[in-house]
Formats: sequence, C-alpha cells, structure tokens
Amino acid sequence: MELTSKQRAQLRGLANSLDTILQVGKDGIGDNLIKQADDALEARELIKGRVLENNIEYDARTAAEALAKATRSEVVQVIGTKFVLYRESHSKPREKRIQLVKAARKKPL
Repeated sequence: MELTSKQRAQLRGLANSLDTILQVGKDGIGDNLIKQADDALEARELIKGRVLENNIEYDARTAAEALAKATRSEVVQVIGTKFVLYRESHSKPREKRIQLVKAARKKPL
C-alpha cells in the first residue's frame, strides 16, 4: 500500500510525540532487529527508529528502506539520524487502529 502525501503528513504529525524505540547500532540490521521492528509495528503501527553514530554501514535513509522492505512497511519520514515506519496492524481491533485520511479519487477526463 503506497501512502499519499496527506497520509504521510498525518503520520508525521502523530510521530512527533513518539519516543525512539528502535536503534540500528554497529551490528547493523540483522534478524534480531527485523523481528523487533516487526513486533513493534504489529503492536503500535507507527514506530520511530534511529541510526547510531557508530554504525558505518547504514545512514538513516538506507536503514529505513532496508527495514521497510524486510518488515513490509512504509517509510514515512527520515530526518537526520531518525526515521519513522508505518504498517497497518492486523492484530488490533479496527477501531483501535490508526485511521488514515482517505485517498482522493481521480476525476475522469
């Protein structure tokens, strides 16, 4: 599912108050980190991560894209060493999930 710019803006606003719960350190992105990110996305839908300075393999953009691909999530935002990922939860009840703005329909020509 590709996010629209309005949906990204909505998620960026929600992510402002989030604490960083995921850290990519000198070990890089391994199975352990992917499992941690996957579990966090299922529980929270929206997570904030950070690439530590001692990591020489990844910058924030490449780490976010690699984690998004591995966890089937979307990169919402990358600023400096921090990034935000989103994936709709399937274990949460529908009313407890993040309600995204509906995508506008294209008008026929």
